Amino acid sequence: MDVHDKLDELSTLVEGARAMPMSASCVVNRGQVLDLLDDVRALLPHSLAQADDLLGNREDIVAAAREEAEGILADARRHAAEMVSEHEVYRAAVAEAESARMRRETDDYVDAKLANFEVALHKTIAAVQKGRDKIRGRHDFEELAGHEDDRPLPG
Repeated sequence: MDVHDKLDELSTLVEGARAMPMSASCVVNRGQVLDLLDDVRALLPHSLAQADDLLGNREDIVAAAREEAEGILADARRHAAEMVSEHEVYRAAVAEAESARMRRETDDYVDAKLANFEVALHKTIAAVQKGRDKIRGRHDFEELAGHEDDRPLPG
């Protein structure tokens, strides 16, 4: 039993005591009260010793709690740094993906323009070839026409 149990017994004894008429006093068994008080006195040194031990260990308990708190804070800081690092990695990956997308779009745009330019060049080359062929055709015709003049006329 501890001090609290003995004090509860003492309270029960007083509450159950016979009341004195016209007064707040009561009649209790002196022997029972004294026995309970002796029990409380006997238990107090043990309880006080426990309290003294706790007070003596208070610095150790506080130091251990501080150490644990510092460990928790260090873990939290590490976790926060990891999260920031992961966020930076994520942002870098997003930026890289955006850059790759823009490169693809630029390449597609340039390819389309070059394809249009190629078609235009082919048309231009065809027109130039046609013009050259036409000029050659005229020269061939003139040569033929010029040789006919050299022939004697039938007659």
